[in-house]
Amino acid sequence: MWFSRTSKRVYMDYASATPVAPEALSAMREAEALVGNPGAIHADGVEAARALGDARSILAHELQSKPREIIFTSGLTESDTLAIVGFARSLERTRRTLHGTHWVVSTIEHPSVLQSFAEVERMGGVVTHVKPNAHGIITAESVRVALRPETVFVSVGWANSEIGTIAPLREIARVIADHERRHSAVLFHTDAGQVPLYLHPHVHTLGVDLMSLGSNKLHGPHGIGALYVGTKALEMLSSVLFGGGQEKGLRPGTENVALATGFAHAVKVIASRRKEEADRLSKLRDQLKKSIESVWEGTIVNGTQVLPHILNVSFPGVSGEYLTLALDSRGVSVATKSACREGEGSVSHVVEALLQPSDPSWRSRNTIRFSLGYETTEADIVRVCTALTEVKHTLPL
Repeated sequence: MWFSRTSKRVYMDYASATPVAPEALSAMREAEALVGNPGAIHADGVEAARALGDARSILAHELQSKPREIIFTSGLTESDTLAIVGFARSLERTRRTLHGTHWVVSTIEHPSVLQSFAEVERMGGVVTHVKPNAHGIITAESVRVALRPETVFVSVGWANSEIGTIAPLREIARVIADHERRHSAVLFHTDAGQVPLYLHPHVHTLGVDLMSLGSNKLHGPHGIGALYVGTKALEMLSSVLFGGGQEKGLRPGTENVALATGFAHAVKVIASRRKEEADRLSKLRDQLKKSIESVWEGTIVNGTQVLPHILNVSFPGVSGEYLTLALDSRGVSVATKSACREGEGSVSHVVEALLQPSDPSWRSRNTIRFSLGYETTEADIVRVCTALTEVKHTLPL
């Protein structure tokens, strides 16, 4: 086991947050001993700057990018905001208005992306929301249809955080490149979420200009993230914060060297275990799916072509929120949807986007996301299904 289990509970909410890798914790402790500000020119500052540069280089190596293309942020939300609203602000200063610009985003994005696009609309941009197909996939063809001569920006998450469906980024990138040959430049952004746990995040192979990363999704510490800003986009962003000139003026504020170091070392660790864990968790997820279908008739699995650790299921006869709390009382941690949307109502906007006229109305209300991880075992699968059986027996006929 990578982590020593410290709880008798079964944790199946890795998509919300992951435990910090021991190697990342160790690296952070060493970096915390550095007292200098990375921006200072004395010896202590130079030492801190060197450690920060090492962390940046590690991330760049994993993304196969240049270190100068990595901007440290506080997490995925800030990275998404900087990419989208940062570009909008830069464009607004150049054009003095966003009127006449067109933007494309999928309907099943993380709240930080969707709310950033709401800000773009407030600033005067026109936004087209692309829906997934019935399997939960944002196709390249759907993006092609959405593009217009005045399109300036496209954002499609690499994999959905609720149902785990993986978007064909390379195909979408080719569609955008073909569009650019006939019209003007378009920036392509993706929120990588947890995909780097299981797939290589090579930015040039994927064809993206901007990629958002969050440490807490990748077995690193909370409170740190990064935005890959490719050469094409580097001069096209403005800061969304005010202050100093750190991170090429895009993210003012003294850098947190310890958190950046922990993040970088976590990425090194997950890269070394990527294929092994993807294969192991795929088998456990399939085992969980079969077990759930055997103990609870009429369930619907949401999404196909998904990340190996995510299983999203709609349960007939019980709301997702009730089932989450019932499982919690039996020592099992799961989620109804993205943690950033908890408390915003009982309907999953992602599953709702998949619904066909023939689908039951309860499908988007009764969802549970099981997300597996490094500590998940076959014994956990058995415990989850035992708990589900107990909950089912408590429900009125």
